Amino acid sequence: MFYPQNLHTHGVLCDGKNEYEDTVRKALETGLTSIGFSGHSYTSYSNQAYCMSVEKTARYKREIARLKEKYKAQIEVYCGLEFDMYSDDDMQGYDYLIGTVHYLKIGNEFVGFDRDAQAVQEVIDNYFDGDGMRYAKEYYRQLASLPSYGNFDIVGHFDLITKHSESVAFFNENSQEYKKYALDCVHALAEKINVFEVNTGAVARGYRTSPYPSTFILQEIAKMNCGVVLSSDCHDNRFLTYGFEQAVEVCKACGVRELQVFTKEGFKGLALD
Repeated sequence: MFYPQNLHTHGVLCDGKNEYEDTVRKALETGLTSIGFSGHSYTSYSNQAYCMSVEKTARYKREIARLKEKYKAQIEVYCGLEFDMYSDDDMQGYDYLIGTVHYLKIGNEFVGFDRDAQAVQEVIDNYFDGDGMRYAKEYYRQLASLPSYGNFDIVGHFDLITKHSESVAFFNENSQEYKKYALDCVHALAEKINVFEVNTGAVARGYRTSPYPSTFILQEIAKMNCGVVLSSDCHDNRFLTYGFEQAVEVCKACGVRELQVFTKEGFKGLALD
């Protein structure tokens, strides 16, 4: 395995399918040298089956600590958190933080958009008068403020709103207007968070044929010399490193010269030949 870890991994205490120890064993079988878990932070406004409750968060930390100790001679185990931007969860006690946005805050309402295509269309119709480009603009406007909510190590699935773009055209992803919103957001985030993930989760689940982010975004990330990590956004052990080979080739084609690997001492570069 060329890329030796996955940092975006979910388990049974949020919306993942597997016990955490089973995932550690799968990582060992796959040849990884480290595995990072990233449970969903508690969000009072979301479906509670999706995130970790306060009680489950405490259990999660204890379980990952147990696995760190049990497997320390075989594999590095990291305890991370996927923090939803408007969550009021405690960010202390983690090895790293992935910052993400799954909800738009519109007035006093939290509007989820990481849904099926019909639900996304309803969001656009009900909150943006049917204008998909307004929806995209607002997503990137809110995402750009991510650093003000915490000291994040990684930006997760940057252009999540393109989840259905290969099947439904909610907005014109090739337009200069859309590209400006996305790239302005990249620049705003990179001032505070210098690592972006190339995320194969939507490929594993059949929504996309290429990873997040889209190539023009990844090209800009490469030009800015921002760090890049690979992740599978794993919710099922069968897909722990799904699409990593493809992701490496996409990175090379977009000008990424090295991938970042998280260690106890921070991120270290892994050269792409």
